[in-house]
Amino acid sequence: MPVKHNDSDGENTSDGKDQVEEKASSEFEKPTNCDDLVRRELGEFGWFQLRSVLIIIIPIIFSGIRNDYILSAAAIPHRCRIPECGENSSLLTYNPDWILNAVPETKSGFSSCDRYAPTDSAINGSLDYCPASLFNHTIVVSCKDFVYANDFSVVYDFDLGCNEWLRALAGTVGNIGLILGLPLTGYISDRFGRKVALVVNIVCLGLVGVIRAFSVNYAMYMILQLVQTVFGSSVYSTALVLATELVGPKYRFIGVTLLSMYSLGQVMMGGVYWLIGTWRYATLALCTPCLFMVVYYWLLSESIRWLLVKERYAEARKIIETAARLNKKSISDNSMEALLKPQQRPLPRLQVKKTGLIRTVIRSPILLTRVCTTPIWWIAGTFVYYGLSINSTGLSDTMYLNYMLTSAVEIPGCFAGAFLLTKIGRRATLSSGFFLSALCSILFIFIPNGMYVVRLLTYLLGKVGVTMALASLYLYTSELYPTEYRHTFLAFSSTVGRLGAIVAPLTPILEQYWTSLPSVMFGAMGLFAGALVLTQPETLGTKLPDTFSEAELLGKSVNRQNSEI
Repeated sequence: MPVKHNDSDGENTSDGKDQVEEKASSEFEKPTNCDDLVRRELGEFGWFQLRSVLIIIIPIIFSGIRNDYILSAAAIPHRCRIPECGENSSLLTYNPDWILNAVPETKSGFSSCDRYAPTDSAINGSLDYCPASLFNHTIVVSCKDFVYANDFSVVYDFDLGCNEWLRALAGTVGNIGLILGLPLTGYISDRFGRKVALVVNIVCLGLVGVIRAFSVNYAMYMILQLVQTVFGSSVYSTALVLATELVGPKYRFIGVTLLSMYSLGQVMMGGVYWLIGTWRYATLALCTPCLFMVVYYWLLSESIRWLLVKERYAEARKIIETAARLNKKSISDNSMEALLKPQQRPLPRLQVKKTGLIRTVIRSPILLTRVCTTPIWWIAGTFVYYGLSINSTGLSDTMYLNYMLTSAVEIPGCFAGAFLLTKIGRRATLSSGFFLSALCSILFIFIPNGMYVVRLLTYLLGKVGVTMALASLYLYTSELYPTEYRHTFLAFSSTVGRLGAIVAPLTPILEQYWTSLPSVMFGAMGLFAGALVLTQPETLGTKLPDTFSEAELLGKSVNRQNSEI
């Protein structure tokens, strides 16, 4: 039989279609992830985010003290102690009038590690009178004991004169600790929360630092340096992840500007060392305030994104409500329900728990290439960054001023990086920073020593470039990986990257073989890393990926369309 259609049926059909479209539209408007919530209803950067960032700044400033080995184990001028001239102490007049009678002359003044052998029939001189007749100028012997120009570093306390490799191990050991500490912090952060990881790191940084100030020998100093970096080296990376996850997509560059606070902390460290002088008291002055930052466990809000991924909805709701109140926003019940009880995502999730994280990455050519690429950026970035910082102490006689200058220029480098990240993109900013640093390092080789100002400006400009690169690294790496494993992959890349930081403290020793060798190495690494950056997708304007599937789509049109919804 034929089916009859009357007008009422047609109207019902039309109404039903409209209801379906209206329902679909309403579902479309509901926030289905944290980015949607922040962008549409909570506010991308309001009083809640500002308060959190201001709280985070203080531990970031103090996190710069983990590099204090640059100053606490800095090389200080030394020479052989001459007992024939009445010298019986390690801290005497460093450059007496008679010194060239006992020590061979060099281009820089006199030898640090050699002296003339005494004659067999020599009559002992005194601190005021030590004639050349006391020494046989045809025989040069190595020093047995040393006189130091000052007592500011561990070189004096533990008598490390002419043991440059042993002294440089302080920085190498510290960065080995980072290799152990960054994965540990990544696990704590992804398992127990960003806030817990931040508090653990800043308190351990201060506690072990205080103990290290009372080291009785170099072995104890080195062991505590290792322990301190294992448990307290990841303050900045943890704070960066937390800040990035609290703000909206348009303000994710806030993490880059936070690096300027890290640089400010290094300027502060140089100033404290310059003011106090002795490394033990300077260490105590810098590390003690970190102990009081345990209160951050109660002051700081946890990452909403992390809570949602871990399905801790009750805690997430409280923080969302607090954020809405501080930002003077209102969140509808429908939006809250849609967020706290997310529906099925349109993109398939990779079954990480069933196949395993490593196997999941191996099965994805895109992710495998990314996981192999980002650590190389970090190796180059940390090698050049720390290498330029460490070698800066020898630019002139004022060690602390040199270090403060090379740290201070990082601040404009951070803000320049933040500006460029939002204008030309993450990839272009990162590669430009590497290329600028490489260019300056290469030019530095050809500038004569007499042109001190030009050499200094070129050196500082190179530090600006690598700071731009390093600041971009944190943000760019974070945006390339999904929320659930973001800190794990960031920690992995940063951990492997510490190979560059481990080698960097040894570069001043290479000058003994060729003065320009460190600069050549800095330039080569910058050029290679800058070219490698161009192989990865641009993440400017894309949604922060929550799943591996979304991470694979980065840079593609689908992801950019999702970011604009």
